[in-house]
Amino acid sequence: MSSLQDQLLKAGLVDKKTAKKADKDKRKAKKVQHKSKEVLVDDAKVAAAQTRADKTDRDRALNEALKADAERKAITAQIIQLIQVNKQAKGAGRDLIDHNFTDGKQIKKMLLSADIQKEVLRGRLTIVKLGDKYELVPTPVAEKIQQRDESYVITQVLSAPIETDEEDPYADYQIPDDLMW
Repeated sequence: MSSLQDQLLKAGLVDKKTAKKADKDKRKAKKVQHKSKEVLVDDAKVAAAQTRADKTDRDRALNEALKADAERKAITAQIIQLIQVNKQAKGAGRDLIDHNFTDGKQIKKMLLSADIQKEVLRGRLTIVKLGDKYELVPTPVAEKIQQRDESYVITQVLSAPIETDEEDPYADYQIPDDLMW
């Protein structure tokens, strides 16, 4: 089998003078390396190694971004499924009343039956946002949703005991939880 240099000569891409010069330079480099016991650094090999390392880093960063995006989509799908499976009825009929709540800085209104509103005010049901709609889910489900992404949970009544000061002059005048605004 002939060398690359012979193949280039036969193809007419290189002349004999250039081929001899390349051979001479190669022998000189080997001789210098052998005498001085120094390792000659091939710039092309160093550049190729650097390029491979850069490509590996870029690929790793791209894979991490794709993985994070897929994870976000999976969490969103889990939340949507939790809401759709566990959503509660808001009540029906003529006895619906307005239940006001805040979504960020906006005041929103939801029509609920009186019984359902009491469940919301007691903290058994929680209002969650699904797209541009608002749904009611049981509080344990809302806590699972909140662990995944807090932005879906709109209002959640925490059933903690209210601390009262013994010397409070207004202790006898409790503010009702179902105050309508």
